[in-house]
Amino acid sequence: MAKGLQGFSWTMLLLLCAIQELGSWAVHTAAEGPGLGQPGDPALLVSGRVKRGWVWNQFFVVEEYTGTEPLYVGKIHSDSDEGDGSIKYTISGEGAGTIFLIDEITGDIHATERLDREQKTFYTLRAQARDRQTDQLLEPESEFIIKVQDINDSEPRFLEGPYIGSVAELSPVGVIRTAVADLDRETQDRYEVVIRATDMAGQLGGLSGSTTVTIVVTDVNDNPPRFPQKMYQFSIVETAPVGTAIGRVKAEDSDVGENTDMTYQMKDEEGVEMFKVTTDSNTQEAVITVQKPLDYESKKVHTVVVEALNKFVDPRFVDLGTFRDQTIVRVSVLDVDEPPEFRPPSNLMEVQEDAQVGSVVGVVTALDPDTANHPVRYAIDRSTDTERIFDIDANTGAIVTGKVLDRETAGWHNITVLAMEADNHSQVSRASLRIRILDVNDNPPELATPYEAAVCEDAKPGQLIQTISVVDRDEPQGGHRFYFTLPPEATNSHHFSLLDIKDNTAAVHTQRVGFNRQEQDVYLLPILVVDSGPPPLSSTGTLTIRICGCDSNGAIQSCNSTAYAMSATLSPGALIALLVCVLILIVLVLLILTLKRHHKSHLTSEDDEDMRDNVIKYNDEGGGEQDTEAYDMSALRSLYDFSEIKGGDGGGGLGEEGPSGNPASERHALPQWVQSPDLDFSMFRDYICRKVEQADEDLSVPPYDSFQTYAFEGSDSPVLSLSSINTWSSSSEQDFSYLGAWGPRFRQLAALYTGRRGEEDSEES
Repeated sequence: MAKGLQGFSWTMLLLLCAIQELGSWAVHTAAEGPGLGQPGDPALLVSGRVKRGWVWNQFFVVEEYTGTEPLYVGKIHSDSDEGDGSIKYTISGEGAGTIFLIDEITGDIHATERLDREQKTFYTLRAQARDRQTDQLLEPESEFIIKVQDINDSEPRFLEGPYIGSVAELSPVGVIRTAVADLDRETQDRYEVVIRATDMAGQLGGLSGSTTVTIVVTDVNDNPPRFPQKMYQFSIVETAPVGTAIGRVKAEDSDVGENTDMTYQMKDEEGVEMFKVTTDSNTQEAVITVQKPLDYESKKVHTVVVEALNKFVDPRFVDLGTFRDQTIVRVSVLDVDEPPEFRPPSNLMEVQEDAQVGSVVGVVTALDPDTANHPVRYAIDRSTDTERIFDIDANTGAIVTGKVLDRETAGWHNITVLAMEADNHSQVSRASLRIRILDVNDNPPELATPYEAAVCEDAKPGQLIQTISVVDRDEPQGGHRFYFTLPPEATNSHHFSLLDIKDNTAAVHTQRVGFNRQEQDVYLLPILVVDSGPPPLSSTGTLTIRICGCDSNGAIQSCNSTAYAMSATLSPGALIALLVCVLILIVLVLLILTLKRHHKSHLTSEDDEDMRDNVIKYNDEGGGEQDTEAYDMSALRSLYDFSEIKGGDGGGGLGEEGPSGNPASERHALPQWVQSPDLDFSMFRDYICRKVEQADEDLSVPPYDSFQTYAFEGSDSPVLSLSSINTWSSSSEQDFSYLGAWGPRFRQLAALYTGRRGEEDSEES
């Protein structure tokens, strides 16, 4: 039937096009329309009206043409066209040459493509009529419009589908009407509805479109919490600490979201006292924990009531019932082997400090809380009583003293007592015990310090000398009370008096007019101090009183005791400065003495090494008589090491044996040289004599003998050298008696050599 309707539509469109084509030959465009002639055109009428040159109808074309031939749109025609083909028609504009084609001779316009009005409703084109021979415009260019006519080819569409809506359960009637009066989200939480739209008011031949609407039923708090069970059972050991979780219970709620949030609480007094319930915000579970220590021996089973209720209640649904539920929780306490417990828990004991060793301080008691009631043994943690001052009876728990006590040394003792099962020492409990040592009057009072006082020689009777105070290591409960008096041996003294001030102090006054320090400069006054006991104890202290000289104002000037005077007149800073100065002087004196001793020892060593008493070996040859810088004189002052000379090349060596068969003596012979009778040394003798005379006359020569170095040796001398340093012999062949004729400066040398020769002669004999 739809095909028949579509054919009917096409027939109607063709009839309309035919009517338009026939009317295009009779109807002319208005003077104000496009294609008007220009002024002066021959087509102008006498009456002044312009003769229209273009002839055509308003063009229409139907959309969605499905034929095989091009669709005829219309015809343009100029009234100057005589039908001889001399005029050529052309078009330009939107779709010209592509969508719309024109017959150049007849002016017929056809549509070659399928048009869609929903995409473009009209096309604007321009028409021209030209002379085919000259290609000149015969008519002015005219603009015309081709409109696309609509047909029912598009069905209705839902632009934003599919649609999702929501409605609260138990909602009243609204825009979308429900088929039931009480929607229940817990039964079905969503619905899908298909909606169809038809055009042409639903008449035959109209098109339609559809969409899906999803309706979500939102939740309201219309369901109370419900426990799946009416009773829950849990168990826990009796030693579980406070805060231990026993178990979890949960009430179910059919709602969702915040409508399922709930709180839990205990409903009976026992449960509130022994247990605590909290809500886990993540799981909405009730967590039951221990709030008070459990005891199996006291109660083995605890029964509590836990209630669950919604946190957010909707007042609209209060009439549906109470939004809460209850369940019973049964907690069984399990027995465990527990350590003994101290009873009573008092941790303070007292004992007198004069208690004998082995005296009982107190008794501790511990019981096994288990039903077996095992026997208990006691001990002291020795880490808290390293000196073993106290002991404990392992069976009875009696604490006794192990050493002599002294409150003044330690007034409190803190020890730890252990109680354990006799057959299981791993079950141990501890108790801290404080022992207070009670004071006993066992220390006599003593003067607070060794008192010393000074009195002027011209002191008057009744003058205050010193205020005396005492100390006592004891601490009586009623406080201290001391009594002062002079002992019997001092009561007969008429020099000083003692006054008890009654506030645990006493005052010493003078009792005579003036003192004479020449007769006695120091007085020792004994003072007897007695405490209040019990029993009363006493001690005697001594007050040292010095007699000093004072000025007119009573200021002490000097005392016979230098230390006392200095301590009374000099400040500690001055004493320190004085001691530092004394130490500096002592250091300076010691330094000076050390330098002098060092200098004296140096001079002594120089005298011992004098050239007059020693023969010096040197290997340095001088540069002449006037040369005093060519060698170091200190080398001549060093002792000659004769131990280095062994086995020379002349005479008898040191390694040879003496006449007696013993090794040669360690004492070396002086250098000697053999005088040949054939040699004449007069030239050298004269030269040396002249030098000796010059030395004797020279006042700058040192007053002791010294060796001289000469550069004069002569010529072709058979003797190797005049020096006696390198010529030495162990024999006594030379005669040194001639040295005595050289003058007083060589007398010591001659005596040395001649004496040496005499010793050798005596040894040979």
